[in-house]
Amino acid sequence: MTDIQKQLQEELAPMDWGTIIPHAKRDAVIVVDSSLDLLSVGLAIAKDEVNQVNHWISELLIHKPTEKELTDWNDDPEREFQTLIVQPYVLVQPG
Repeated sequence: MTDIQKQLQEELAPMDWGTIIPHAKRDAVIVVDSSLDLLSVGLAIAKDEVNQVNHWISELLIHKPTEKELTDWNDDPEREFQTLIVQPYVLVQPG
């Protein structure tokens, strides 16, 4: 395991939506589809693997939260997400 993998693995944490809201307000949240491994996505972003990231974007496997998602989550601030911070982004995976 590389240092960056180890560092990212240590950053994986559950977080409720209420804690994530400030990051959403600064447009820094990226939603990761549950079919993907959150650590793998974070590693690809951290290593600037543009082709892989663009593929996930084109397949709608990673995206900025939609207005509907934001509304639903704001109505349930206790909702839990698995999160990974990859500066300047907060990757979230709905539980």
